[in-house]
Amino acid sequence: MTKTIRETERSAPYLNAAIGFLGFLLLIMVFSLVTRLVYPRIASERSEQDPALISDVIQIEVLNGCGVPGLATKYTGTLRGYGFDVVETGNFDHFNLQKTIVVARSEQTENARRVARALGIEDQYILHEVSPEFYLDVTLVLGDDYQTLNL
Repeated sequence: MTKTIRETERSAPYLNAAIGFLGFLLLIMVFSLVTRLVYPRIASERSEQDPALISDVIQIEVLNGCGVPGLATKYTGTLRGYGFDVVETGNFDHFNLQKTIVVARSEQTENARRVARALGIEDQYILHEVSPEFYLDVTLVLGDDYQTLNL
C-alpha cells in the first residue's frame, strides 16, 4: 500500500523537526569534541614532592581541653589572623588539661614548632603523634593556661 501525497505532507513536519533536532545534537557533540581537543582537561593529581615545598600553610585542629564553653571557636579567628588554616574545632576527650599542648600530626614536626613558637608554648609541650590517616599538620589542645598564650 502506497502513501498518498497528502499523507506524506502531513508527516513531513515531524520528520523535519526530528532531523533538525538530531542535527543540533550533532553540532553540540562536534563542538564539544573540538573544545576538548583544543582545551584538554588538566589532571588534578597530588604531588609526590615534600609537602613542605608545596605550601607554607599549616592546617590546624583546635580542641577545647579545659571545658570553657566556645573556647576553641573563640580562638579560631585569632589563629587565622596569624596565618594558620584552622580546619576543625571541637572538644578534647576530657576537660582537665592543665597546660596547652601542640600535637604534630605529620612528619613535618617543624610545623608544630612554628605553632608553639607563635603562641608562646614551650617545646616540652609539643607531642608527636604522626599518623598517615590525619590530613592535619597540627592539633592544638587548649588547656587551663589558655589566657597566658600569645592570642
